[in-house]
Amino acid sequence: MILIPCCKGNEEIQNFILTVWCFTGSRNERPVFGDSFEAGNLKKAITMKLYQTLEKQFRKEPNYMSDNGDIKKWVVLSKAQNLDEELIGLLLEDPDLKEKFFIKIKEVFVFKQSLFIHFLEQKNYLNDSYTQFKNKIGLTVDGQYLKQRNEVALVWPFKDCILEGGQSREEDRREEIFFNETLAQDEITELLDPKVLTNAKRFDASGEQEFDCFNRNENGTITDNLIIKGNNLLALHSLKKEFAGKVKLIYIDPPYNTGGMGDTFTYNNNFKRSTWLTFMYNRLEAAKSLLSKDGALIVAIDENEQPHLGVLLKDLFQDYEVHCVTIVHNPRGVQGTNFSYTHEYVFFVFPKGKKLIGNRIIDESEIDYSNLRNWGGESLRSDARNCFYPIIVNPKTSEIVGFGQVSEDNFHPEKRELLRNDLIYIYPIDNNNVERKWRYARQSVEAVKHLLRARKKSGQWDIEIGKNFGQYKTVWIDPKYDANEYGTKIVNKLVPNNKFSFPKSLYNVRDCIYALVGNDKEAIILDYHAGSGTTAHAVLEINKKDGGTRQFILCEQMNYVETVTNKRVQSVIEQNNVGNFIYFELKKYNQIFLEKIEEATDTEELLAIWEEMKEKSFLNYNIDIKRQEQHLEDFKKLSLKEQKKHFCELLDKNQLYVNLSSLNDAGFECTEEEQKVTKAFYKIKN
Repeated sequence: MILIPCCKGNEEIQNFILTVWCFTGSRNERPVFGDSFEAGNLKKAITMKLYQTLEKQFRKEPNYMSDNGDIKKWVVLSKAQNLDEELIGLLLEDPDLKEKFFIKIKEVFVFKQSLFIHFLEQKNYLNDSYTQFKNKIGLTVDGQYLKQRNEVALVWPFKDCILEGGQSREEDRREEIFFNETLAQDEITELLDPKVLTNAKRFDASGEQEFDCFNRNENGTITDNLIIKGNNLLALHSLKKEFAGKVKLIYIDPPYNTGGMGDTFTYNNNFKRSTWLTFMYNRLEAAKSLLSKDGALIVAIDENEQPHLGVLLKDLFQDYEVHCVTIVHNPRGVQGTNFSYTHEYVFFVFPKGKKLIGNRIIDESEIDYSNLRNWGGESLRSDARNCFYPIIVNPKTSEIVGFGQVSEDNFHPEKRELLRNDLIYIYPIDNNNVERKWRYARQSVEAVKHLLRARKKSGQWDIEIGKNFGQYKTVWIDPKYDANEYGTKIVNKLVPNNKFSFPKSLYNVRDCIYALVGNDKEAIILDYHAGSGTTAHAVLEINKKDGGTRQFILCEQMNYVETVTNKRVQSVIEQNNVGNFIYFELKKYNQIFLEKIEEATDTEELLAIWEEMKEKSFLNYNIDIKRQEQHLEDFKKLSLKEQKKHFCELLDKNQLYVNLSSLNDAGFECTEEEQKVTKAFYKIKN
């Protein structure tokens, strides 16, 4: 028994002490309340010892402490909510913390997560205050803020389902299958297994060539540009084996869920938004595993799903910055109710602390230049020594070819321009031979080299920088973002007589991509909603401008990938006279029958497909073919829509495409060429 001086009749204080006792007291002793004591001081005394112990332990890990020596509670809370191994290890190292925040069950210490979080949060109001409501505004449940409880998330019907979203033509409308309703989890795992590849070809400036091999770098990673035809969810899971953790940027322009003829799906059970969110969630979750540690995501969207997509992205990418940019892509406007829409949105999702490159790619005619050398107050070399370095210029072409090292040497002021190996080294020394500094440090200027120009005035060289250099704005307005002028018309010029609708402006996509990988000339860029191939075109244009070897990977399931996407990218390669890509498809099996069923126009055609299905398809294990035959007359009485739905239900959805594990299965009839490209992609030895 422990006697604690307290107000006997004050139930609130007693309840508080009993709560805190869970953290600080012995399990074998219980407090007994005595006479009065100052409540505020008592609260502090009870918690101070344990908090000091925590602080001492956290000082072992600098990331947990601020510059002024306080615990970064938001860091610790985040790690506690995610059961971070490093945090739990630190707590287990100290005997007192182990006893208070863990329970031992069969020789295993189990972390008391909620108690630890609750204790840490109390520190917000225990300092010099009697109230927990001193420092925060927010919604609470049982005294805890909703954000602290880690229980707030975007949810919708069928969120835990897998939605294949299969489609081969824009005009297709089909009843989507929520696979978790029909398949067990182990079967879904099989559904998402890597797939066999087929119909591989290489395209270069000379046109279509036979597939020879995949080129790989010193780390064994494929370096070829790729265009993959097939269901993008299954393509993403197939890419994991080769590209997990290697993709620097994902850019997607997914279906916008606009309603009417713009809808991608015929939605089950009228859950239109639910189906769209499930479709997006499945793919974003798979795509996230492909990103490198410093990888980023860009998603284009319009006003219909922008709010819901924003919440979904913040839910999936909790350790990332999520920013929404408005881009004016249709100055003429699209007629709506009361408002004419001229803009759409782009979400930029990237690791916290990442710096964007430059301020868009812009033509020199658009740039307003100013002198890079600093003038006026605090412009001397001594004011910022890391801003004193040479900029190297080819005097014959006025081209800026490089940057010298930040120098600590003493210079003769008259040597503001040094000639070395036919190149001019220009220092920020003014006309009066005063050593000054450039406006920006070398690493900042080097990242926006395209905004610099060298000019010779009155016999001396000067370096100028475009005033457009700086932070990105959240509204992008530029005539080049017009989707009709620089999207539709560009595609029509490269691929005459195409029927592709609503391609993005090339320069819209180019500037988005450049912002995140402008300084990485070997970045891998993935687009699993490839459409007409604007992303590939943009990557090729950026490479052309700076000599980079950035690699694109496109996934597209629509049939126009062959008639539009491939042809557009091949035309750009032909114009630039450099580059190539490999095209291949996921090998279909039951998917072939699904597409035939969708395209059938009458019952007679469906019955012919049924005969083929009996011979070649994989039916669900519980299908009794004889029983199906006995009820054909009843089948004929159904509507065409009902007949199609019935035949689709007979097919084994696990066998829509051929799994890698079935490569050598005679039943799937994989050819020598299919075996060759599949083994080459997945690095399977014969």
